[in-house]
Amino acid sequence: MNSHKLGTLAASMTLLMSLVGAAQADDALPPVTVGAGLQTSFYNCDKACIYSPGTVNTDAGDSSVSGFALDSARLYVNGNVTDKIKIMFNTEYDGSGPGENKVEVLDLVGRFEFSDYFNIWAGRFLPPSDRANLYGPYYANDWTPYADGVADFYPSVATGRDNGVAYWGQFGILKASIGVFDGESINSVVADKSKLLYAGRLMLDFWDPEGGYYLNSTYYGAKDLLAVGLVAQSQDSKTTASLDALLDKKLPNGGVATVEAEYLHDNGLSGLTTSKGWYGLGSYLFPQQIGIGKIQLLAKYSEKKTDAGVANDTAIAADKLKTLEINANYLIKPYNARVGWYYLHQSDDLGKLSPHEIGLKLQLQM
Repeated sequence: MNSHKLGTLAASMTLLMSLVGAAQADDALPPVTVGAGLQTSFYNCDKACIYSPGTVNTDAGDSSVSGFALDSARLYVNGNVTDKIKIMFNTEYDGSGPGENKVEVLDLVGRFEFSDYFNIWAGRFLPPSDRANLYGPYYANDWTPYADGVADFYPSVATGRDNGVAYWGQFGILKASIGVFDGESINSVVADKSKLLYAGRLMLDFWDPEGGYYLNSTYYGAKDLLAVGLVAQSQDSKTTASLDALLDKKLPNGGVATVEAEYLHDNGLSGLTTSKGWYGLGSYLFPQQIGIGKIQLLAKYSEKKTDAGVANDTAIAADKLKTLEINANYLIKPYNARVGWYYLHQSDDLGKLSPHEIGLKLQLQM
């Protein structure tokens, strides 16, 4: 990390502490809240790992690998400067793979929230993007939401985030957000990353409303949701656009049925050639209490087609990646305590490894 970035981080931390102190000094304001999140897993990969950090040692003649991973550990801090001005500070510890033992700033946001219709966020946070990016791994319905290359196929500087400013507002069933961001991302492929990135999202909630800027992938029966979102991002004349939808319904028997889908088209913003893809997810949470939790079954299928082209003087062949995920989960407390088993399989038209992966996952959050 260079001196400029270190100075920026130090200044941000100083601002955070001063604002948190101001919030604590005002007895009329809610207290500062502190939380934490943990995701950890045991995995086994055949031929290659798809989502876990393991690597099959083919040089030693191995065809599979098993291991334990600390997938994510997070610290959350939220406080009020005034009743309309708030600050959010979240960190991410990623110890999943060799050389990844680090803590980074996940969110550091000044939140100017004046009404349902007018809110400004500034700092580092999730830009207007697809629902999958706006709910993240801790509020995802499945365990491997980003394995397919469709969900959250947007540029970012850190875990889906970017540095910038955005407006968002709620107008009845319509939620709108638009922002401008730095664009110096780790995974965009535009020729000139010094150009700003522009992002916008329009979403309709036809049944229950969803408050706030970030979203969930299921509400486990707390809401009946029928939502459709349209997103576009652009930088240096390259674009990505997607359409996502979520149906989340508590049934008369007390069970919860969820269907989620997305279609994405990337025109050279996040991929070296144009691509398009889609996924569909379905899950059912059984109503019966078994011990301290409930059983949930889930399946997700995705296809991602990449067009042929030439990038950096290298020919890229057309391909189609197909991803299947199956989950069997035990939900103890929505979002905060769950364990589960997942199965992943991928194949493509180029006839590569066609790997399989299974894993056991644990999530705790407070």
